[in-house]
Amino acid sequence: MDLTLKTVTFNQDQRNWLGSQHGTDAPVSITLDVTKFTAGTHYPDGFLKSGLPLGKVTASGKYGLYDDAASDGRQTCVGFLFTAVDVVSERGAVAASVGGSMLLHCFIRESKLPVTIDAAGKTDLGARVIFV
Repeated sequence: MDLTLKTVTFNQDQRNWLGSQHGTDAPVSITLDVTKFTAGTHYPDGFLKSGLPLGKVTASGKYGLYDDAASDGRQTCVGFLFTAVDVVSERGAVAASVGGSMLLHCFIRESKLPVTIDAAGKTDLGARVIFV
């Protein structure tokens, strides 16, 4: 058992991509497949940023970054990562999968998203997500 004092630094989660609080009272719990994200792009600081568009990997039931060119289920956008998620341990190991939460119904400030979402992704979301 390690009882030494440790200091952990955590950045404030940026949720300026939310257009309102509408829908934030009902996020759903999900499991993220970290292998479906790129280290230097999607978690350069060791955590996945909130606001990433997500798709569900058909084979595993886990979620990864939405990608219209994918053929594993992620080609359909189903929601957005609600809170930032640590994916790198204190020792530098990257987790294969982590728990998170996803918004299914909300208002989005598209210009504030951490990555762009294409027209096909917006169509997938239908009227559940309104871009402002």
